Amino acid sequence: MNARAAHRPNANHRELSDAALALVATRFRAMGEPIRLRMLRALERGDRSVSALTEAIGSTQPNISKHLKVLQDAGLVNRRQEGSAAHFSIADPMVFELCDIVCSRLRAQLEEQVEALGPAARPRRRA
Repeated sequence: MNARAAHRPNANHRELSDAALALVATRFRAMGEPIRLRMLRALERGDRSVSALTEAIGSTQPNISKHLKVLQDAGLVNRRQEGSAAHFSIADPMVFELCDIVCSRLRAQLEEQVEALGPAARPRRRA
């Protein structure tokens, strides 16, 4: 079944204003960088300081701070000051549901492609 055939119109769907669409686009743009998705996954385990995120992600503090600002502006993370350290947490857990939906769909599409290629495309099991 293709994506169009699987699409079911949402009964709650309303036309969105240009301003609302801009907000939606901002949220999707914020999630459009792999490093930001890695940061969100790291925050899924609980709030973290910038230095803890820097270590967990393996990047520089200025780079992590720049990406945290984008996530914060999009409403995806919260910032809390604790002494001289800023701590971040997930503001909207919906982000994980969205990632799960996208990952599930990608997995299904890849499985369909492997199936279409036949036995030669299937990974060989090692004994």
